This record gives sequence, structure tokens and C-alpha cells, in this order.
Amino acid sequence: MAARLAPVNSYYAITVESSIQVGLCGPTVWVKVQGKGSFLNSDNFKEFAREMLSIGYREFVVDLADCATMDSTFMGTMAKVALRLKELGHGRFRIVHCGSRNQELLSGLGLDGIFDIDANGARAPECGALKQTLAEQSPDERKKKQTETMLEAHEALCEAAPENVLRFKDVLDFLRQELHYDASSKQVGP
Repeated sequence: MAARLAPVNSYYAITVESSIQVGLCGPTVWVKVQGKGSFLNSDNFKEFAREMLSIGYREFVVDLADCATMDSTFMGTMAKVALRLKELGHGRFRIVHCGSRNQELLSGLGLDGIFDIDANGARAPECGALKQTLAEQSPDERKKKQTETMLEAHEALCEAAPENVLRFKDVLDFLRQELHYDASSKQVGP
């Protein structure tokens, strides 16, 4: 995890770079978050998890030992995977090395009810960097894909814990309008 100082209104703020590494160990998919789990890396994680589910993996372990923080989109993306495992009728979504700050974030959104959270746990096996698929898309495609991922993630947060509906109502409305605007603006023509 690399950090650098960036000037912000004559103050300096620390920006944390992030990466997601993945690996397979027997029947288990390991995901190691370094830096920040955010909307910027949620789409790649979502696509990777979808692929792993489609080929039969049903056990996911997310290692947060080196994760400074997570935003709601990243937590919602994890929730979507956990809910999909529940829908399939079997599987397990575990979070290991969850520090107190990340534990508070997960609990604050009611996600401790759908994840198995362990402050300790085994260390991730050798993991490699998650393939970056967004770089291969045009800026418009990338923005639309990120907006779709954000919407799906926040819908999953609301499904996981109904009290999140009020918390994210405005976010959901905005994202839906953004996608509707995108779709309707492309259909306008001669």
C-alpha cells in the first residue's frame, strides 16, 4: 500500500492508493484488499466474483489486514456476492483480519449479519493483482459501468439490511436518474 501527500487548500492530505489481489486455494477464492476498497475497484471485483461463482466457487474470503477503509459501494459489492451465495443455497463469505474501523463500517450498515467476520483468520495465499478491465473501455462505457455497479451495490446494502433503505434513498434515486439520463441521451437523434 503506497501513500502520498497531496496539497488540499494549502493543507496536505494523505491519499491512499489501492489494489485488490486475488488468488485461489483449493475451493476458496481469496481477495486481499490493500489501501481502500472503493467504487474505483468495485467493478473489477464484481466481475471477478461473478466469474468465480459461474465456474462453481462457493467460498470467498476477503482479507482486510491491509485495507485502510471501505466505501459503501465496495461494501455493497461484497454484500451482493454474499447475497448471491445465500440465494444459491450454499456457500460462505468470510472477512478476515477485520480491524476495528472496518468492523464499525460493516456493522454500521448491518452487514455483520450476512458476513462471517473474524478479527484474525488465516493469511491469504500468494495472490496476484486483479485484472483491470475498466481501462479497456471508453470513458463513457467506464462511467456507465461504474454507475451500474454503484447502483447494484447500494441495492444490495438495502436488501442485506432494510434500515439502509432510508440511508441510501437519495443515492439510489440519483444513480437511477443518472443511468436513465445516460440511456435517454444516447437515444436522441435525427
